[in-house]
Amino acid sequence: MLSGSVAFAATPRLKVSENKHFLVTETGEPFFWLGDTAWEIFHRLTREDAERYLENRAKLGFTVIQAVALAEFDGLNTPNAYGHKPLLDNDPTRPDVREGPDNDYWDHVDFIVEKANARGLTVGFLPTWGDKWNKGSGAGPQIFTPANAAIYGEWIGRRYKDAGLVWILGGDRGFDSEEQKEIIRAMARGLRKGDGGAHLISLHPNGGAGSSGNFHHEPWLDFNMRQNGHDLEFTGRYDRTREDYNLTPVKPALDAEPIYEDHPVSFNAKKFGHSIAADVRRAAYWDLFGGAFGHTYGHHSVWQFWTPERAPVNNPLMPWTEAINQPGAAQMQHARHLLESRPFLTRVPDDSVIVETNIPTAMPGAGTRHFAATRDEAGSYAMVYAPVSRAFKVRMEKIAGAKMKAWWFNPRDGSAAVIGEFANTGEREFIPPTPGEALDWVLVLDDAAKNFPAPGQPLKLQ
Repeated sequence: MLSGSVAFAATPRLKVSENKHFLVTETGEPFFWLGDTAWEIFHRLTREDAERYLENRAKLGFTVIQAVALAEFDGLNTPNAYGHKPLLDNDPTRPDVREGPDNDYWDHVDFIVEKANARGLTVGFLPTWGDKWNKGSGAGPQIFTPANAAIYGEWIGRRYKDAGLVWILGGDRGFDSEEQKEIIRAMARGLRKGDGGAHLISLHPNGGAGSSGNFHHEPWLDFNMRQNGHDLEFTGRYDRTREDYNLTPVKPALDAEPIYEDHPVSFNAKKFGHSIAADVRRAAYWDLFGGAFGHTYGHHSVWQFWTPERAPVNNPLMPWTEAINQPGAAQMQHARHLLESRPFLTRVPDDSVIVETNIPTAMPGAGTRHFAATRDEAGSYAMVYAPVSRAFKVRMEKIAGAKMKAWWFNPRDGSAAVIGEFANTGEREFIPPTPGEALDWVLVLDDAAKNFPAPGQPLKLQ
């Protein structure tokens, strides 16, 4: 029962970069994690619907699909679309595996992983949702112990050792006991034994927390994940990504669950309403410019794959089949293309590019109006994210070279326009193209001698 593996046409294997801040492929090519939370895809979708979803995400430039094997919504006892359950008697040491390619729950998981990989999508694979080891206020039941977590981890690690994936432990829960932490450690040991160390491992934490809080120094944790969560403010939420970036030992940092599009803001729609595309864009650029090696997007209808036939969770606004076409999802690729159009593995967060005024709440700003900056460590470029169209100054000394070329990049449609070339001295003020409006822009400053392409266009390696 607990042996054997499945053949997959895998995406490139991933590893941590030499400077420990990014992920790269085995050949050293930068890997931009552009994730989507498809938590219930294995549990709720048919094969046809899964392919429809995966095709959409591949076309929009996503690179990672985050999905859960033992799903949140009664994933143990409510069958999948084909009437199959994952375990016998809810026993993690007894996966319900039957002869033939289409006869059990795991065959369906195999199919979706294979189809994701075939489209160049890496699966951010959660072996279980957190309610299975810490019920908390969730569904449960709690079925894991350190002993059976190791056995289950080894089995699932072996089964998917050749797939294009990253393991994600945790599953939206905190830790109330040492035993719960040991369950995670045991499952990590099992995964390593089962897949022979073929895949990276991280952990998806509860809201407002990060994997670094409990496991940063543990060798199995290859990179840190945060769940900065479903609030809109920079301070106390999205500034935490920079805190993870600064930790030692150095590990890559990622926000694996920021504010979702069309989600009740702070889980209080009556007071704050539902989020929009502008909110998910701000979260993306705050995280990326704060040191994250990539970003995860989510839509409130998509993560639960809601349709009118299902019980809704926290008032989704539309069926998932419509939600996959919401503007925020398509706009995430522009952030990816922007950062890939400049040297990638040498990028560092640096808000000191922005000149602070005598009213810091105005510049660099506060709340949803916080400005953020990033640059190449050698000064070949710098970028400033302006969440609103307010005039600001930059320190030209942050850019190398005698002349600086400036651009405006539009994060809503991915277009770029030249501002001009300037002598690289002192401070210079820039005013976004739509002054006074609640529209975001990215200022891109290049060492003119580098002759970089327009922001968002492919970078030609020298």
